[in-house]
Amino acid sequence: MTLTIVALLPALQNTNGDAENAMVLARRAEWAGLDARVVAVDAREQLPERVDAFVLGSGSDSSIEQSRAVLLTMHDELRTWGTEGVPILAVGTGWELLSWGIELPDGSGIEGLGILPGRAVPAPARVTGDLVVASPRFGTLVGFENHSRDYVGAEGSPLGRVRAGAGNGRDAGQEGVVMGAVIGTHLHGPVLAKNPAFADQILGVVAERAGLAYEPGPRAAVVDAYAAAAREAQLGAVRAAATLARG
Repeated sequence: MTLTIVALLPALQNTNGDAENAMVLARRAEWAGLDARVVAVDAREQLPERVDAFVLGSGSDSSIEQSRAVLLTMHDELRTWGTEGVPILAVGTGWELLSWGIELPDGSGIEGLGILPGRAVPAPARVTGDLVVASPRFGTLVGFENHSRDYVGAEGSPLGRVRAGAGNGRDAGQEGVVMGAVIGTHLHGPVLAKNPAFADQILGVVAERAGLAYEPGPRAAVVDAYAAAAREAQLGAVRAAATLARG
């Protein structure tokens, strides 16, 4: 069988290259000897009958209402697939759109799809910089955060603890939110390219649901060495910055 990885709204939700997380999953599946394809879905009628994983990237605030309108047309399908255990990785505003809602600085709000707990609220200032997260499920995750909103209401189900950066903000010390196989995060990178073990965990769920076995292939080891070097460089920079901050 062919595994189907859906990149949701790549025309609107890909400002940080996050839609390419779908290609990371497909390539790693192929390197493991599995057939896989990426399907770009910008409208409900493009949804495949069977989906093995979803990726929803981050977009600009100027397109958030348009993205929400499209996502609402496939709300029932997304909720059903998420409940059934189909992995959904949502990044940045893509994650916010799957939450309870988004509060704007002028006091107005945008209702989310309610698939993930919590909501996005205005931060005191835009947050940009390296983000390092210790996740009990996925290990140490690294990436870049760039957001103008904090995330509240997800205290019981974070992706992990913040080791460097702001994450969800409000001094919670947490990053992201997880509900079953649905994951929301601020981590850009794309996160799965920088954190191949994260991708492999998702692919393990994908393969198990499809009655297949997943084991990273030899080609993955070569690519993972590059990812490890990039991760260590970022972690080294974070450690150096922390040392300078301590004086």
